[in-house]
Amino acid sequence: MTTSESSAMLPSERRAKVVELLRRRGTVRVHDLADELDVSAITVRRDISLLAEQGLVRRVRGGATVTAAAPVGVRPAAYPAEPNSSALLITERRQPAPQPRDRPAQLTLGMVVPSLDYYYPDVIKGAREAAAEADVRIVLRGATYEAADERRQLAALVETVGVDGLLVVPTTTGDEGEALVRWLRSVDVPVVLIERTPADSYHDAVESVVSDHARGAAMAVRHLAERGHRRIGLSTTLASPTAPHIRQGWRDACERFGLPLDGTPDVRTVDRWDTAWPADLDALLDSCLASGTTALLVHSDPEAISLVERCQERGIRVPQDLALVTYDDEWAELSDPPLTAVRPPKAAVGRAAVTLLAARLHDPDPHRPAHRIVIEPQLIVRSSS
Repeated sequence: MTTSESSAMLPSERRAKVVELLRRRGTVRVHDLADELDVSAITVRRDISLLAEQGLVRRVRGGATVTAAAPVGVRPAAYPAEPNSSALLITERRQPAPQPRDRPAQLTLGMVVPSLDYYYPDVIKGAREAAAEADVRIVLRGATYEAADERRQLAALVETVGVDGLLVVPTTTGDEGEALVRWLRSVDVPVVLIERTPADSYHDAVESVVSDHARGAAMAVRHLAERGHRRIGLSTTLASPTAPHIRQGWRDACERFGLPLDGTPDVRTVDRWDTAWPADLDALLDSCLASGTTALLVHSDPEAISLVERCQERGIRVPQDLALVTYDDEWAELSDPPLTAVRPPKAAVGRAAVTLLAARLHDPDPHRPAHRIVIEPQLIVRSSS
């Protein structure tokens, strides 16, 4: 079939062709059908969903297979031949009258985040707001920052729930993370990454919405430099996937403002609940005192609040002796003193991710280019700086 022939098909003819191809081949992948019919994958998925509702085909992972309820020569019931059309298939048995459709079936999006109680609640809130505006449904799952767990959750959403698209904050590093990104590229539903970008070898095929964390770190450095601080340190946790972006922004900004990096603390600590945290905390403060560092950017809020407490115990005044800016702004305002914070645009990221995925699902162009959205954080100035 030529491109011109397939693009000229009426919807009923296209769905009839889907049934015909399935009858000939048994099982066909969505992407293969889309290529052969020269339509988008989402168009094929909708055709399969409607045919499955009629019992003519059965959905399987990545495609569909024909059922015994699809005899040769039967046009899908809900799509009778249009007037004056040369239909490919002629109805050979009486079918029930089609039910009117006032609007398309509601899309369902699967969403997997690594935490339901820190950082991501605001992302989820933004996603829910955008979903309500776009009239789409979200099925939410919480994972554990483990690629294997994330893949299990995502596979269930695709294979069991049958979602139309995926919103996911995946692990992208290490062998398991790279394997997860490859799997995400292979699924037959559109995917939008949230607060993650994959390695360059996969970057061209996956859409994403992220906070500009490097820009946020640079905002913090500029704020502190404008207040006269000439040595500004950095503290991040070892396991944080956000830390590399913050570190890059911090280094770039220090160089831009002529601030020294040699001898300035650039500390990677354990998480606050680790038994080694108190020792790491004292080592960080000792390094600040020894190097003459007068300001710190700390990721994230729990570590920054714990640092303030330790400063008070050691007689280090905040901000007089050591100014602090925290990154995340989850609980920064509750500290004593309230902490100046970089606030990532969490709700805006969630809204943009749903809007981007909905746009992908509704776009009939199978060659729509990949979109990647970067949103700028805010600096919230409080007493600690």
